[in-house]
Amino acid sequence: MPDTPPTRSPGPRSHWLLAGIMALGAALVSACKSPPEPAPAPDSVPSTSAEPGAVKGPVPAAAGSARPSAAATPLAYRQDAATHLYGLNRERIFKGKLPAQLYAIGVLQVDIDRSGKVTRLHWMRAPRHAPEVVAEIERTVRAAAPFPVPTRMGKVTYTDTWLWDKGGHFQLDTLTEGQL
Repeated sequence: MPDTPPTRSPGPRSHWLLAGIMALGAALVSACKSPPEPAPAPDSVPSTSAEPGAVKGPVPAAAGSARPSAAATPLAYRQDAATHLYGLNRERIFKGKLPAQLYAIGVLQVDIDRSGKVTRLHWMRAPRHAPEVVAEIERTVRAAAPFPVPTRMGKVTYTDTWLWDKGGHFQLDTLTEGQL
């Protein structure tokens, strides 16, 4: 009869070693799943100007900025898009509280692709009495491309309300200072 070494049953040490190796493997796999999320940019910065007409709220994006957006939802992206539009249209933003009677109010849905390009505009509520405002809002949105790149969503459809006065100045509902 050949000499065969006696078989050992796995002891408690083997179970702990196996559990440790599996935990280490799980930790490595979970660490490799996705890159760390970038720290979100501050949404608003208090106005340091004592000027009564100074724009309050988020600091507008630099002209032509197509910075990435860390927004995870269309509602969060709306803030980035509004800030971007304000940055490119500083001279057209109505400063302070809007008058009680506005010339036009429109609700526009905008599709943005993964590179920040505007792919579609859809009026949910167009100011039909003011076709020149409809055309000007569409021109303003298209001219603002590229928009912040929706890195976490790939592409996004967001909706905002345009509040327009008779002088051609506007505020977006996202960043409005309210009405008198």
